[in-house]
Amino acid sequence: MARSLAFHLRERVYTEDNPGYPNLRTRNSGLPYARYVLESGAHPIGDWPSTVWALLQAVNILDAAEGLVADEQRAELVELARGYWRWLTEATFFNPQEAGNQAIGCVVGGLMLAPHLPPEEGRLVRSRAISLYVDKIRAHRVGDRGAALPPEHGGAYDNNYGPISLSFLAQAHRISGEEIFAEDGEALARYIDARLTNGGYDNGGPRYSEQHSAFESVLGLRYFGHRIGADLGRYRGDSRWARHAAKPDGGIDGHFAWMLVWQIQDTTPWHRTPSTEPLRHQLRAGTVSVAFDSKMTPSLVEAAGTYYLPAAVNRQHGFGPVVDGFLLCRPMGEVRVRDVRTDGLAAKLVTKPVVGRDHVLRHVRSLYVTDGTALWVTVAVEHLDGAPYLLAGLPYATDDGDRVRRTAEAGAVASAGTLRLTHPGAEGVEHFDARAEVTQEQAAFALAADPRGYGNPDEGWRHLVSSTALEAEPAPGAPEGLSVFAVRYGKGAEFVPVFEATPDGLRVRTEGFTAVIGEAAGDARGEPELTVSGC
Repeated sequence: MARSLAFHLRERVYTEDNPGYPNLRTRNSGLPYARYVLESGAHPIGDWPSTVWALLQAVNILDAAEGLVADEQRAELVELARGYWRWLTEATFFNPQEAGNQAIGCVVGGLMLAPHLPPEEGRLVRSRAISLYVDKIRAHRVGDRGAALPPEHGGAYDNNYGPISLSFLAQAHRISGEEIFAEDGEALARYIDARLTNGGYDNGGPRYSEQHSAFESVLGLRYFGHRIGADLGRYRGDSRWARHAAKPDGGIDGHFAWMLVWQIQDTTPWHRTPSTEPLRHQLRAGTVSVAFDSKMTPSLVEAAGTYYLPAAVNRQHGFGPVVDGFLLCRPMGEVRVRDVRTDGLAAKLVTKPVVGRDHVLRHVRSLYVTDGTALWVTVAVEHLDGAPYLLAGLPYATDDGDRVRRTAEAGAVASAGTLRLTHPGAEGVEHFDARAEVTQEQAAFALAADPRGYGNPDEGWRHLVSSTALEAEPAPGAPEGLSVFAVRYGKGAEFVPVFEATPDGLRVRTEGFTAVIGEAAGDARGEPELTVSGC
């Protein structure tokens, strides 16, 4: 230990400005920092987070220094940590990459450093850390799906760094006791719970990585999952090293090593049972789940171990009816939601006013019902002329043990009307064929404005023109004046739903349930009406 620390203090502390580093507020400050790449001038953009990580390693050693570090070395390490903190908060602009996880990590470093300083200086450092969080992070939170989230590399949430931010919030609350970290951590945890499928698969974000975020997320998922009563431990991330800091080759992943220390120190138990509270942006039961985006369009559907993303047609993305090449899923007005749980069924009715190319306002009513093994989706809208169909998802991944693997097959899907799986006829990165080797992540980065690693793949993916897609034609036997689409995801018996117009609304009967969807106007307050019962 002493030799390793002596080597670091002698060989890995830099006080001369790194050539090419653009984010300095004070040049030639002489304060220590850590380099992302040891070579002078090589990739200096990573120096700010690398210095945060170095500060966190230093304070971890200081917390456990008794019997491990001699007094002289300890004093030198305290001075180094103090210098790192000053470089991060005085010599440079704070959080230059707009990365919430890095910024909250810096705050944690200050909170952990404070007790090792003289009392008055420690009080100032603690106060400064909290004010940085309030003014530089919390004040700039980004909204998504009704939640205020720490900004991550220019976006609201990322399936990689978002859960890491949750771990930093957990550590901030553990060591400071400040309620603000608990409040914000719980808000982020509830958001993660809502967007996560039952199987724990997630994708998307400003630095999206399909196989990342592992042990470094455990602390936050466990700590806040317990606090909000949700099974956040289902978060899949990269399960090859999801609980230990070991890379696939058996080596130690040192990038977030300090997080493993906190994970070991924290004794919070996992909360293993799902939250029973209905969530606006999710429907979840058994092995079935639907995560909805901020406009209440499915962003991820899971059934029978297969995961479906929103498909694309003519540069439009989502799940919903398509008429004359136009997708009817973007609301022009208030989106209403009604949740019902009864007879072992969980149901959600979403009603949207939408406008097509003909400028006619239509009410699209989408009913999602699950018994925990299958998902029934019924979509009703005023009669659509031509050859309408339901854009019913892009099959993308399927369960394979504790991992997920790519797929281009729809799995067990049935439709009341003709069902077809189509693939783009055109070539190019803007046409995503699920049968190709390229991943959604790679295609999204290729379509982004900036090079991989710095671009926003979510923004890039919005440039997608067409994709592999499930397309379901209207169901036969729909009441006059309506176009009705009905799809069942997951295994089951023959699928022959029956639709009937009643004084109370549209009655839907399947082998799994009977439901009555109220008229588009809803009740006296315009809220959608829904009744559901088992067969």
